[in-house]
Amino acid sequence: MKFTGVVCIAFVIVFVSALAPTKAVLEEKVECIPTELMTCIPALQTGSQPPADCCEKLKEQESCLCGYIQNPLFSQYVTSENAHKILAACGIPYPTC
Repeated sequence: MKFTGVVCIAFVIVFVSALAPTKAVLEEKVECIPTELMTCIPALQTGSQPPADCCEKLKEQESCLCGYIQNPLFSQYVTSENAHKILAACGIPYPTC
């Protein structure tokens, strides 16, 4: 009788702990959409100060920058001298990939 009581209590503990919410924070998946960075094009072409919405989108897609650097279609835009200026103006460190 004691053994079944212990097993029953153990089962309840395991069951309740499995239902308890965890504190793990799920990382939000960022979509890498290069066309959202179109507002950065004038600053990229002229080396001028980037608009606020450009910085906002760059910060949203900061985790995408290495992918853009490794992609031959976008690499020239992300590795240019003006791109470095834009990232610095937006307070985003240049990624080390």
